[in-house]
Amino acid sequence: MYTDLPEEQLRAYRGAVREPVDFDRFWADTLAESRAAGSPPRVEPVAVGLTAVDVHDVIFSGFAGQPVRAWLRLPRAADGPLPTVVQYAGYGGGRGHPLENLLWAAAGFAHLAMDTRGQGSGWCRGDTPDPAAAGPEVPGVATRGIGDPRTYYYRRLITDAVRAVDAARSLPAVDPARVAVLGHSQGGAMALATGALVPDLRAVVAAVPFLCDVPRAITVTATHPYREIRDYLAVHRDAEDRVLATLSYVDGVNFARRCLLPARYSVALMDEIVPPSTVFAAVNAHAGPTELSVWRYNGHEAGGIDDDAAALRFLGAHLRG
Repeated sequence: MYTDLPEEQLRAYRGAVREPVDFDRFWADTLAESRAAGSPPRVEPVAVGLTAVDVHDVIFSGFAGQPVRAWLRLPRAADGPLPTVVQYAGYGGGRGHPLENLLWAAAGFAHLAMDTRGQGSGWCRGDTPDPAAAGPEVPGVATRGIGDPRTYYYRRLITDAVRAVDAARSLPAVDPARVAVLGHSQGGAMALATGALVPDLRAVVAAVPFLCDVPRAITVTATHPYREIRDYLAVHRDAEDRVLATLSYVDGVNFARRCLLPARYSVALMDEIVPPSTVFAAVNAHAGPTELSVWRYNGHEAGGIDDDAAALRFLGAHLRG
């Protein structure tokens, strides 16, 4: 059932997300510090029994130089540096099994699937810890370090996402001039943030992106993971201003305002996890060209395989030239 605004109002909705005055400096400093602490990625082949795709285990330097894992999948028959898709996982998921997620390599792209620090045990396995200290938090990661943008979990994860692109571009199999980013839900949030912070990428695919217009999201859905933030504020009643200030540094609407790249979004009007109004807030704020699929009868799965097919067409147009 529909639980958000009527569609005609959604298409005009822009939200009212705060924009910190030091937003750009915050992210420039964060990325500079992590890049300075980094080292070249380590890449090892993995024997998985495939005949058309080669899989490699990658360890690259993420936030503060901390190690993050990824799978690199390459079409075996391809020659020369390849157009590349860097993919981020949804909430609770990680890089998965090396035999999973073969679409992008099968389509002829190099494919780097980033692990998700501190997650990877909800629905898809992962291998990367989150070693940062944290204060009081609701179970999950959405409130980890939420009292300050410098300690907040998503500062670390967004930095990992950017550094995954840096790592991919350093690999011989990758054409550094033809890289795009992609994700669903939390992965869509990472793709959108990375598209704003790495402006020379080719394109962004953000399916039902999480972390957009968060002040609205936490008041119109009772579903996790936004529920974690609401539950935190129900206990820490004096922390609202501080928490909302932290969230403004990772809000996808603020990244969309800075993203000049072509972007493909999707939104599901019966989504109880990511309210559709919050996706429209990002789409309507996006500084570059956009295309949008509206799935009127779907929940958080959104377009499923139809979203994949549309993303394949979209990325083919932007990466193969």
